[in-house]
Amino acid sequence: MRDLNWELKKLCEERGGGSHSTRRDREYGLRGVANDLHGLGYKGLGAAGLRRKHVASLVRFWRDCGVSDSTMKNRMGHVRWWAKQIRKEAMVPANAELGIGNRRYVTNEDKSRVLEADRLAMVRDPHVAMSLRMQDAFGLRREESIKFTAAYADRGDRIVLKASWTKGGRPREVPVTTDGQRRVLDSVRELAGSGPLIAPGRNYRQQRDAYEAACRAVGLPRMHGLRHGYAQRRYEGITGWRCPAAGGPAMKDLKGEARSADRNARQTIAEELGHGRVGVAAIYCGV
Repeated sequence: MRDLNWELKKLCEERGGGSHSTRRDREYGLRGVANDLHGLGYKGLGAAGLRRKHVASLVRFWRDCGVSDSTMKNRMGHVRWWAKQIRKEAMVPANAELGIGNRRYVTNEDKSRVLEADRLAMVRDPHVAMSLRMQDAFGLRREESIKFTAAYADRGDRIVLKASWTKGGRPREVPVTTDGQRRVLDSVRELAGSGPLIAPGRNYRQQRDAYEAACRAVGLPRMHGLRHGYAQRRYEGITGWRCPAAGGPAMKDLKGEARSADRNARQTIAEELGHGRVGVAAIYCGV
């Protein structure tokens, strides 16, 4: 274990406060912070060496990776706890000073991402490459794409995601509607057999770290944008026209059957992406 990871783990164990879940989330969050700092080149950093430059580098990196403001606020809460334990609160500026604002739920900005074949070919880890293909084909989150096990999930006309794979523990189904999706699933079976998309000898956390490192190495940040791409393609497939975020007509301009088709598409997309509220589809499809 790296020095920073070890020292932060010891801080959490010795000075932890709050509920069990709070302590668990803090330790998990600080582990991710330590891994990001190592990936950014701060390889000799110890827990007592936190500086403003480290905080600024983290925020820039997270923003380049497409991390939302709300998630950055959560991560900064862990960093502030770290700073407080070593009596260096001044090393962590306010969120506003770091450019972390309030989360914007709805915009008509196109945040979709295309999985470029040439970039994908540069990913040396076949399990990471396959996870990226699953994100692109089915709109999966990163964790879901790593834990995905075709032997369980592939039901022919749909995939079934276990609660233990998903955010919030919400199981769901995503239909197989294209030949491209079927080819990806067949490739997953060929690579992973009856197991998840985790390389032999690794656990989930190690595979997640390998995923992040592989994407960073070939210039593939913002891979959450693959989910946006899936949602936009799905919207067009259901309605027959592009969504507002991709240049299609605004919701307010749709009437009659077109408005009903829009509403049906948004409901379907919200369910397939694992969200409980149809309004969340606006984040992906616009208004």
